[in-house]
Amino acid sequence: MSEIRFDMLHDTHVIMAPERLHRPNNTAMQTKQESQTTLECPFCEGHEALTPPEIFAMRENAANAPKWKTRVVPNLYKAVQIETQRSSKREGMFESYGGYGAHEILIDSPCHSCSMAELGQEGIENWLRTIIIRKEDLKKDSHLKYLCVFKNVGTPAGATQEHPHTQLIALPIVPKTLISFLERNERYYHEHGRGIVSDIVQNEKDAKIRVIEDLGSFIAYAPYASAFSFETIIAPTESFLHLSTCSREEINDLAQLLSNVFTKLQRELGDFSYNLSFFFAPINTNFEDEAYMQNLERNFTFYIRITPRIYTLAGFELSSGMGINAILPEECAKFLRGEK
Repeated sequence: MSEIRFDMLHDTHVIMAPERLHRPNNTAMQTKQESQTTLECPFCEGHEALTPPEIFAMRENAANAPKWKTRVVPNLYKAVQIETQRSSKREGMFESYGGYGAHEILIDSPCHSCSMAELGQEGIENWLRTIIIRKEDLKKDSHLKYLCVFKNVGTPAGATQEHPHTQLIALPIVPKTLISFLERNERYYHEHGRGIVSDIVQNEKDAKIRVIEDLGSFIAYAPYASAFSFETIIAPTESFLHLSTCSREEINDLAQLLSNVFTKLQRELGDFSYNLSFFFAPINTNFEDEAYMQNLERNFTFYIRITPRIYTLAGFELSSGMGINAILPEECAKFLRGEK
């Protein structure tokens, strides 16, 4: 039987429809296909001259040379750019802004074919620390208000490069979806004395049925109203505002948990396509979010969302903004825990 569940985190509904699991042509899962050799890849070690000069690298030698662990470069195909004027204009009832911002590529590791599971704890820790360093640097530009950090892996997820990489886009505006969450979260805090993410995490810890793994100060779980099959959220069990507020030991735990989760997902799904995104608070305040900023350290908790793209989105999802999920999150969590 199908069921309509409310996603409290993203303020939307999801239809759980197990009957659709066996419909024809329902999968978008693809096996890994090497269409680009390492000789052609601009992100591979030894090809540093094929990218713009690096912004940052985790290395112990000279810039723009081999022997790096992570590397950050400007995106050649920028969505926004620092060189653009910070301006706005109106055309009748319409309003637009200059495309000011930063668009960077974080090359996760020198390994061309390593998945997140294959990076292991140390590689993922290097990746997390690089994100922290770039966030702290971008925050210095007070005109930048919001940092979006995400990964696209596989063609169904929108990837255009095979070499594992992460995109960072810093904007002078805060997305309306985040403003809406901050508003809901502030109301919830004044009613309950806790933030929404913190209460969801505690609820999952108490229920146990959707928990995939609990490690140190972090938990991985299949959300109650998962919009995607095998969707996984990793969140702190304490109120951490950002990655940069975590201790070194906590970053170690998060890296290990991410490695464990991707190992479990790969075991069940093979080489799967996915999107990964970080849900962060604004990095600087403006008039839109200033009313919600004073309590952030008490009520806001960042989280990581992994959305496997094993089914194709179609007309209903695009027109309604709702998801249809063919596998119950309780079943997904059981599979990932290794309980058949």
